[in-house]
Amino acid sequence: MVERQVSDFGIANGGFRKQVVPLIDSENEHKRIELVRAAVDLTKEATRAISITALETIREGAIFMGVIGSRGELLNPFRYIDAPIWKESEVPPHMIKTAYEYCEELTRREAGNFYHSFKYLPDFERKAICAYYAFCRRADDIADGDFVDIFPGSSSDDPESIEYRSVIENLSKGGAILDRSSYNDKMSQLFYYRKKLSTAYGDVTSTDPIFMAIKDTVNSFGIPRQLLDDMVSGMEDDFHMNRYHNFEDLYAYCYRVASTVGLVCIEIYGYDNIKAREYAESWGIFMQLVNILRDVAEDAKRNRIYLPIDDLAKYGISEDDILNNDNLVKHPGWKPFVEDYIERANSYRDKAFKLLPLLDKSSRYSPAAMAAFYSSILKKIKKRDGDVFSSRIQLSKTEKITLAGYVYIRYRFLAI
Repeated sequence: MVERQVSDFGIANGGFRKQVVPLIDSENEHKRIELVRAAVDLTKEATRAISITALETIREGAIFMGVIGSRGELLNPFRYIDAPIWKESEVPPHMIKTAYEYCEELTRREAGNFYHSFKYLPDFERKAICAYYAFCRRADDIADGDFVDIFPGSSSDDPESIEYRSVIENLSKGGAILDRSSYNDKMSQLFYYRKKLSTAYGDVTSTDPIFMAIKDTVNSFGIPRQLLDDMVSGMEDDFHMNRYHNFEDLYAYCYRVASTVGLVCIEIYGYDNIKAREYAESWGIFMQLVNILRDVAEDAKRNRIYLPIDDLAKYGISEDDILNNDNLVKHPGWKPFVEDYIERANSYRDKAFKLLPLLDKSSRYSPAAMAAFYSSILKKIKKRDGDVFSSRIQLSKTEKITLAGYVYIRYRFLAI
C-alpha cells in the first residue's frame, strides 16, 4: 500500500492540518480527490481577518447601489464594502433582496433559453434558480473564460492554493493539460471559489452578491453542498482531461456539470417521490449529451474530444478525424455514429420527461421547456445527417416562441 501525505483544508482546529491517507487504486484516488475538494473551507483566522460588521459598514460609509450602471452594465451592488465576509449572523433583508436582483439580472443577460424557462416560475423559485445559475455561470467564466475572482490571498502563489492543486493534480488521471501558468491560475481561482461556497454552509456570509443569494437559497431549500461542489469539480475536470475513452467516463463528467444542475433544480421545485432524483439525473445527462454533439467542432479547436473514443473507433473514426473535421460529415462512419449517439441521448430524454408528473404544475414548465428546446436541437442535427460543422445548430426566435407557448400550455394547464 502506498501512502501519501495530503492536506485537509477544514476549519475544525481553525487552520491547516495534515493527515496521512492511503492511496490504493483509481477508485480510491477518485474518492480522495472528492474528499480534498469537499474539505475546502475558510479558517477561523481568515474569517476574523477579512470580515466586516454592519456597524463597521455604516462607519466606513459603504453604499449599496443598484445592479445596473448608467451605461447599462451589470454592477456589483456591494462593491464599496471593503471586506469579503459579513461576520454577523443576520444579513439585512434589503441586502439579500439586492443580491437576488443581481443574480436575476446576470441570468437575464447570460442565460438565453434558460432564462425564458425560469421566468414563469413562482417568484421565490425563480429567484433561487437565478442565484444557482449565477453560481454556475461564474464558475464557468473562471474555468473557460478570463474572469478573475476577487478574494484576499487569491493568488496562485498562496501556500494553501499550491498544496490544493498539487494534491488534485497528483490524484487526477492525466495530470494538467493546460499550460502551467493557466493551470495554476484557474485552479487557484476555483479553490477560492470553493472557499466562498463554504460560507453558504457556515456561520458567516460572503459579501459577493452571488454567494449571499446562494446562502439564502441553500438554507431555504435544503440543497446539499455536495451538489454544488460536484459542479465545480466538473469544471476542474476540464483542466485534467480532454479525452473520454468510454461512455462511463463521459457519464461521470456529464453528471458533474449537468446532472447536478437538475438535482439542484428539483430541490427548488419540490418533489415527494424519490424517483424524481433519478429522472433529474437523466435530464442533465440528456442536455449535456446534446451540448457535446452540437459543439464537436468548437471543442476540437481547443483540442477537446468529449465523444467517447471507443465508440468512435467502432465506426472507424479516429481522433484526427475529429480534430480535422472539415470532411468528417462525409466519413462513412459519421452518420451511423451520430444516429446511435442520438438514440442513446433520447433514452435519457425519455427518462427525463418522467420527472414532470412528479413536480407541481407551477414548476413543470421550466424543465419541460429546457428539455423541449434540446430535443428540437437534436432533431435538427439528425435532419442534417450529423452536420454540426458547417454552422452552429440553434433555434430561431420564432421556433423558440412557438415551442415555449406549446410547452407552457401543455405542462402548466393540461394533464400529462
